[in-house]
Parts: sequence; structure tokens; C-alpha cells
Amino acid sequence: MVNPLPSEIESPCIGICRLDADGYCVGCQRSGEEIALWIGMSAAERRHIIEDVLPQREAARR
Repeated sequence: MVNPLPSEIESPCIGICRLDADGYCVGCQRSGEEIALWIGMSAAERRHIIEDVLPQREAARR
């Protein structure tokens, strides 16, 4: 199996782009820094954020 290129891992953006008081996007739960760095992240870094960081962050904010 061929590893996907970083551009093949889609952004978790859902088009609701506004940072809350804690600095997280109300749509995708990424931090402003994660959003800014997304384009330069490796596939592994993106996958880690999507599969590990965002679910944990969302659960903690409930």
C-alpha cells in the first residue's frame, strides 16, 4: 500500500471558521496554530490530529 501524500488527507474543516475564546475553531476544533500549519504538515501529522487530537479535544469540551 502506498502512503498518501499530505495533500491527500483532507482537512477536517466544515466551513464554520471562527475561533472561540479558547482559540479553537468552532467548526473543526483545530487550534489557530494547527490551521495555519496544516498545509505544511506530513500525512502522519495530519492523521494524528484527525484521529487522536480532535476526538480527545471534542470529548474534553463536552
